[in-house]
Amino acid sequence: MLAFVVAAKVVRSFGYGLLSVAFALYLASAGFGAVAIGATLSLALIAGAFFLTLSATFVRKVGSRTTLIIAALAMCAAGAILSLHDRPLAIVIACLFGTLSAGGQEVGPFAAIEQHAIAESTGSDKRAHAFANYNLAGAFALAFGALAAGAISTPSIPWAYALCGIIIAALYAAMPVLAPPPAATPTADAGEEKRIRFGNAEKLAALFGLDALAGGFVVQSFLAYWLHVRYGADQQSLAVVLFAANTLSALSYPVAARLSTKIGLLRTMVFTHLPSNVLLCIVPLMPTFEGAAAVLIARFALSQMDVPTRQAFAMGAVPPSERVHAAALTNAVRPAAAAVAPIFSGLSLATAAIGVPFFIAGGLKIIYDLTIFNAFKRLRETSG
Repeated sequence: MLAFVVAAKVVRSFGYGLLSVAFALYLASAGFGAVAIGATLSLALIAGAFFLTLSATFVRKVGSRTTLIIAALAMCAAGAILSLHDRPLAIVIACLFGTLSAGGQEVGPFAAIEQHAIAESTGSDKRAHAFANYNLAGAFALAFGALAAGAISTPSIPWAYALCGIIIAALYAAMPVLAPPPAATPTADAGEEKRIRFGNAEKLAALFGLDALAGGFVVQSFLAYWLHVRYGADQQSLAVVLFAANTLSALSYPVAARLSTKIGLLRTMVFTHLPSNVLLCIVPLMPTFEGAAAVLIARFALSQMDVPTRQAFAMGAVPPSERVHAAALTNAVRPAAAAVAPIFSGLSLATAAIGVPFFIAGGLKIIYDLTIFNAFKRLRETSG
């Protein structure tokens, strides 16, 4: 079963990589201005978050596997409709399917269901490594998708994305049925637990939302467009830079898993994420494309080390009966929170040389790092 989950993650991430390089450029070629591009990226993220909030209902009614197949077919349909680039309404409709990744990040119900499957099939001592391998495969696919975008014409990208959706649907159709989540065990404290509305899952979701809000200012599609506006970089150059950045991100996942066994999940999350955010603030200070690309690549080498550790931490911070809820909540809040930022990023393109989105993103992410460490430092030894 895990093999199917990882294979689906690989194909999906490859499609996300393609779109992360070309989406904003594709919108620009369709006549969208900077503000309209930002608004469209926001719409895609909001729809992805909304789809995820409905996934629990789908899972209860038709099961996890069928929900995943429906989402994969929606991904295919979104890509096909997006190909009608001469019709702005068609692009809006494609975004409303909730399966277009505006910046390489997960959208739709895929990740929440897959993360639950991984958590249930691995012990707590192996969970960080399992998530690291899962994300490693996805990050390499994302990197090669970004690289492939340099060799595929921009109008062909939506069709390639639609093909990825068909392949993913076939993989999910061949996958064994996922076991339903365990039911909560009634306890003497059940009444007290019901009164606690803001538990660990909600705290983590709020903090992950802050991190995602910050990341929304520099989603990869916007990042590619900003580099194009600021330095005149073409699609081929952008593809190479994002390939290198995502490759280093992939290689950082197993390093993060190993490091977490020595210093803990939370320390690994914070102590790698914090310096990456300082580097993010430095990007717009670079006078040349080569300098900005070098700082970005260095930043990506550190910035994603919190991904597998964050996922393992979230699954270990709640009881097994709450893992689906925690996975859905923490995954839904990320695209929802990130959706706010691209509009402001689009507005700030008029002053691209200043690089305001980078300073806002880096500053908010630093606040997130310090806050999550302070809030959960007592839990770090038991969450792995």
